[in-house]
Amino acid sequence: MLQDADRLDAIGAIGVARCFATCASMGGPLYAPEDPFCDGREPDDKAWGVDHFFRKLLRIPEHLSTPTGRAMAGERVAFLRAYLEQLRREVT
Repeated sequence: MLQDADRLDAIGAIGVARCFATCASMGGPLYAPEDPFCDGREPDDKAWGVDHFFRKLLRIPEHLSTPTGRAMAGERVAFLRAYLEQLRREVT
């Protein structure tokens, strides 16, 4: 299903690039300095780029329609989580 393909793009390396390109084009900051990873607050992806991971990207697998899409999503979500952990190490 085409919708699953677009959603899978959103949670892979293409999606990370797309997220930060959108954030930059809108002039938004990358993350909230006081709580970059939404540990103690609700994500606000209109204000902070990294919040988009928590508000939408990590939840995409719940909305996939096909068994193949759901199977592929596991690897991509693992990539997103690994990326966020590396980013955490670098900014905190």
